[in-house]
Amino acid sequence: MSPTSARVIAVDTYDVRFPTSRDLDGSDAMNPDPDYSAAYVVLRTDADDGLEGHGFTFTIGRGNDVQVAAIESLRHHVIGRSVEELCADPGTLNRDLIGDSQLRWLGPEKGVMHMAIGAVVNALWDLAAKRARKPLWRFLADAEPRWLVAQVDFRYIADAITPEEALELLRSGRHGAAERESLLREHGYPGYTTSPGWLGYSDEKLTRLARQAVADGFTQIKLKVGADLADDVRRCRTARQAIGPGIRMAIDANQRWNIGEAVQWTRALAEFDPYWVEEPTSPDDVLGHAAIREAVAPVKVATGEHVQNRIVFKQLLQAGAIDVLQIDAARVGGVNENLAILLLAAKFGIPVCPHAGGVGLCELVQHLSMFDYVALTGTTENRVIEYVDHLHDHFVDPVVLRDGHYLAPTAPGFSAAMRAESLAEYTYPGGAFWAADLAQGKGAAA
Repeated sequence: MSPTSARVIAVDTYDVRFPTSRDLDGSDAMNPDPDYSAAYVVLRTDADDGLEGHGFTFTIGRGNDVQVAAIESLRHHVIGRSVEELCADPGTLNRDLIGDSQLRWLGPEKGVMHMAIGAVVNALWDLAAKRARKPLWRFLADAEPRWLVAQVDFRYIADAITPEEALELLRSGRHGAAERESLLREHGYPGYTTSPGWLGYSDEKLTRLARQAVADGFTQIKLKVGADLADDVRRCRTARQAIGPGIRMAIDANQRWNIGEAVQWTRALAEFDPYWVEEPTSPDDVLGHAAIREAVAPVKVATGEHVQNRIVFKQLLQAGAIDVLQIDAARVGGVNENLAILLLAAKFGIPVCPHAGGVGLCELVQHLSMFDYVALTGTTENRVIEYVDHLHDHFVDPVVLRDGHYLAPTAPGFSAAMRAESLAEYTYPGGAFWAADLAQGKGAAA
């Protein structure tokens, strides 16, 4: 098949679930029993190169039924389209998926449908980067600024950033890009780890993992909080004793609190010098975050992993509601919308510290931060990517960390492809693990 006439011939979906709740991995005050899951999509083409586009969105169990169905509802927008045209302008697919009026009614641009759009759009970017023979971070960093601006939907955010302002930011960001790319390849991008801090872990396990994090070169860890104040005081004291005064410690309430509770709870933990308090209340409450930020300073306020689109991010920035912006590679409408959010953050001068962990979120979001460093903001100051040490072995191109830093991926694509063996074992309900599990009457994810 000629490369110029190749078409997308299949959009395959997989409901992939891992039984992480059984060891309390991922447990927090709002989500005590998460089974980390991925609604996974593969774009297949009839091109002779055999390349595929891989993408997914992250869920925590039974919601995957709904999420996979949402992805499947977008199939008709993709099947039969020119591979060359899609890869030359991924924004066309992004606009078509967001513009489906009957499906848009379920949002608009939020929730399950928007996450499904993100999964498909990310799969296209994976394919485009593979065809360009570049890892996605470099594919974006090498792209012409005007082309990148054309990938962004400025509807609803033009009052905060115009296409002309975005173009200037990207043009300015190219100065010194080659030197920063060299530094990135040599040293990597700074990370922090949440691995010690899951709410269900014992104090012994917390202490052991916190000390190990420092030994591994991390300069920041994070603890889940919000279920019981006395318990949180004890755990924060335990963690601070384990890591010493020179390591940053963030706390994460996972949306558990009302505004007053957030202020009181954060002040009660202030003696342990938390660097930021994350998701202190509803991710939709812009004014609530602003009130909390004013009341708990100098503790910083961070949020973003559940912020549903660029419009809410815009308002958080306009309202001065956050100190740290946390993009999520699989929550909003894919790379295109995350480009918009990165540009907004750059315009307002707010550092981006992405949410990661989950299933494959570390693999994806590293590319966005590395692009931001090389070709947009040009800095890693007060910027770190979250890291959680599980489920990476299920990916063909897993993240690699050295001395607390993400090493720059070198393989072409978005690092999104899962191993065939993992799909065969953990696809629900017919994969080998779940079939055996259900046969034994466990059915934890049913």
